[in-house]
Amino acid sequence: MITIDPKTIDTAKLQGYLQSSVGPRPIAFASTMDENGNANVSPFSFFNVFSANPPILIFSPARRVRDNSIKHTLINAEATREVVINVVNYDIVQQISLASTEYADGVDEFVKSGLTPIPSEVVKPYRVKESPVQFECKVNQIIALGSEGGAGNLVVCEVVKIHIDEAVLDSNGAIDQHKIDLVSRLGGNWYSRSNQGLFEVPKPLATLGIGVDAIPNFVKQSKVFNGNDLGILGNVEALPTTEEVSIFVQENFAVKAVLSSDDTEKVHLTAKKYLNDNDVVSAWKVLLADTLK
Repeated sequence: MITIDPKTIDTAKLQGYLQSSVGPRPIAFASTMDENGNANVSPFSFFNVFSANPPILIFSPARRVRDNSIKHTLINAEATREVVINVVNYDIVQQISLASTEYADGVDEFVKSGLTPIPSEVVKPYRVKESPVQFECKVNQIIALGSEGGAGNLVVCEVVKIHIDEAVLDSNGAIDQHKIDLVSRLGGNWYSRSNQGLFEVPKPLATLGIGVDAIPNFVKQSKVFNGNDLGILGNVEALPTTEEVSIFVQENFAVKAVLSSDDTEKVHLTAKKYLNDNDVVSAWKVLLADTLK
């Protein structure tokens, strides 16, 4: 067994040990709004419920380890004292991951992730339509745990309104844990699905995904792709070039045959198979090849 003094190791390495050993952790998809009415939404896995009377949820937007900067969520929560915490289930996990990408100030993560903002009833920040449970909250207190990179900031939220999708309820009106299908966070790229166990969601750390808003409408409107598929497609840094697409088709006779069929659904199903095999680049090449015929 190794023994570690937290004060003697690099913060990033320490954070890795903490996140990989304390889990699985529930995910708060926190929606806030700045003083000018601009929306922001971002996931946080330093999160849990701490009281029922009053109903209290706490999440922690930590200072960034690399440069000690703070996140828009924290800035907005301090300024407006309001937040909506949306729970994360498997159906939207890829879009949630995309929303965690650190886009520039002013970029709307709702647009980038392809998730739907809907009005709240008590607070100003939007709810996430696709989330099965949404908590409108007032911020009671923010507790800074330090001033260096990696330091957390406990946002103590009192729930003032709860919205629950009837589709996740059982015959007695209670939340069915199979139906809600929650996901949780572990270390690295690892997540856990309540119904099925571990899975990975890789995402670019030093680059920016193009976002669901950059996906052509013929893909977004296809009945073949779900929200997770769109999240994966939107998480690439750049689309394949025309030359790369042409070479791919010429070297892949099965894809060429599907493209020759003029059956859009078959083309999309072929791309979907590549997505299921974690080959997003080939999926994009199939989709883009269909537009070059």
